[in-house]
Amino acid sequence: MPETPYSGRFEAGEHRFALRVYFEDTDAGGVVYHASYLRFMERARSDMMRLAGVDQRGAMERGEGNYVVYEMNIRYRAPARLDDELLVISRVGNMHGAQCVVHQRVMRGAEMVVEADVSVALIGPGGRPKRQPRALIETFERLRTED
Repeated sequence: MPETPYSGRFEAGEHRFALRVYFEDTDAGGVVYHASYLRFMERARSDMMRLAGVDQRGAMERGEGNYVVYEMNIRYRAPARLDDELLVISRVGNMHGAQCVVHQRVMRGAEMVVEADVSVALIGPGGRPKRQPRALIETFERLRTED
């Protein structure tokens, strides 16, 4: 049977994406480098979109646009280290027009390591903001209210 990549899951209106800290994610002291958290959260957001039924690659290939991060407010609470098991928890916040806010927390067990509010916008092929499809907004409204 062929191997398949790891995929997270939705639970109680939140997307949960587990990962382990590898050597490449750390600095010389074995502490997670600050920019590694951006990659962890991006992977979780991409997985969340896939699980919600959004074909990001297909949308780009069809010229329908793609999401870009235009603002991020990030708070580092505690250091993560080599071999730590982390969980990125993402919840879609306000969605309107072309914009969406995703609240993300990186957890080590019950301890919050990092939290961020990530503002993304859907842009068309020309780089201009584009209204999000109503079906996508309805999907995330449904997902965030499910228990």
